[in-house]
Amino acid sequence: MVEVKTHWSTAEVYMHGAHVTHFQKHNEPPLLFLSQLSHFQDGEPIRGGVPVIFPWFGPRTGMLTHGFVRNHAWELENSETADDGSVILRLCLPEIPETSTHSPFTAEYIVTVSDELTLEFVVVNRSRTENLEFENCLHTYFAVQDITEVSVTGLKGVTYVDKVDRFLEKVETGERIQIASEMDRVYTNTTAATEIHDPGFQRRIRVDKENSASTVVWNPWIAKARQLPDFGDDEYRGMVCVESGNVGSNRIILPPGQKSALKVRLSSDGL
Repeated sequence: MVEVKTHWSTAEVYMHGAHVTHFQKHNEPPLLFLSQLSHFQDGEPIRGGVPVIFPWFGPRTGMLTHGFVRNHAWELENSETADDGSVILRLCLPEIPETSTHSPFTAEYIVTVSDELTLEFVVVNRSRTENLEFENCLHTYFAVQDITEVSVTGLKGVTYVDKVDRFLEKVETGERIQIASEMDRVYTNTTAATEIHDPGFQRRIRVDKENSASTVVWNPWIAKARQLPDFGDDEYRGMVCVESGNVGSNRIILPPGQKSALKVRLSSDGL
């Protein structure tokens, strides 16, 4: 794990999965939620923080949920401090057996820590002849004081797949999304920023994204939380996932020699 300290904040990044587990501005609660029951062991993903999802999103028969890169150790290429005091970490995915089942590619992850947290997941298709098809997602778990008081804005009018309600396709009609039961929605064809309004922590979190056409909003609620072995029964109250990526109908088909760069900037201020 790499611990980062700046003038404004602290952060922690594990090489396992290139996983950012902690970001906290001075005099603020942590921005990211991390389960107290998370498994920190080889072959198991970390529950919370920002899992890197690639090359598929969700379950696949006979394969790991959410792809394989979050279950492998990455390598720290370098770190540097910018002139403005920001700290930049560059991680790369080494060659692993699973990559042989796909067109050749390289993956890099750039983590920039300042008064904001900026994450950039870069994939290059190294094939000379074949397209590289994949889904990607930065599956961010945000810490909130009480989920029943929280609202998410920025998705009004967007079509989504409701995975809790038979995968029906619906249109978001509310200005503010509030969570009072299990929620698992994949919003498609949206590049807009979203905001999490948390009156308990007197905080507004903003999620700005680039090269992302999907936004996922998830909270397991009571029954699902009890089914998860690496998640506390009551921890659903203190988190909400607002995820940025390209999944489902927004999956990426990357031509030979081309680059895909999914970028997310996470910031916060007072309500």
